[in-house]
Amino acid sequence: MARLLIVDDAAFTRRMLTDMLSGQHEICGEASNGLEAIEQYKRLKPDIVTMDITMPVMHGIDAMREILNYDEEAKVLICSAIGHRQKVLEAMQTGASDFVIKPFQKEQILDAISRLV
Repeated sequence: MARLLIVDDAAFTRRMLTDMLSGQHEICGEASNGLEAIEQYKRLKPDIVTMDITMPVMHGIDAMREILNYDEEAKVLICSAIGHRQKVLEAMQTGASDFVIKPFQKEQILDAISRLV
């Protein structure tokens, strides 16, 4: 069972991920933007971060970069829409551990997390 930090600006997506993953993994925190994600990561030290790319205040790639600077062993699973293909590639080049494209199914998320645990 992994400890997860869920990061997405859409409350609906955070709730959906929480519902999909609860029971199989521990949801230790949530964040609605990249700046909150960095703060939560440092405080909670999760095993895996699910990270949206496009968010207010600080987008996911910058937040991931800061998290990886803080902890080079951090595992970040990018969860983003297909329309952001170039951003997903940038995220992978920056150090994302894996990615899933929205809209996703429960099995896709669980498979991606199991690869990272």
